[in-house]
Amino acid sequence: MIEGYVYMLSNKNRTVLYIGATKNLKTRIELHISGKATEFTRKYNVNELLYFEKYSNFHDAFEREKKLKNWHKDWKWNLIKLENPNLKNIYLEL
Repeated sequence: MIEGYVYMLSNKNRTVLYIGATKNLKTRIELHISGKATEFTRKYNVNELLYFEKYSNFHDAFEREKKLKNWHKDWKWNLIKLENPNLKNIYLEL
């Protein structure tokens, strides 16, 4: 099985959220930081990792991504704050 991650990014002002799934979290975040990942994250400078979940199966991470994208914005922020109450960029800790 190939492991996977679902992650949430924001901009420095914490006004925008982006949810994604990947097989290699560190590499994917580096693409967001360099502006080479998606048009949306490049346009809104969404490149700070606030939250992630690790799965032993990438398919499970992909399914979780789809579910989280349907959540209300407040629910997403509450989930992030459970693990990261100060909303700090946790990419630096990977």
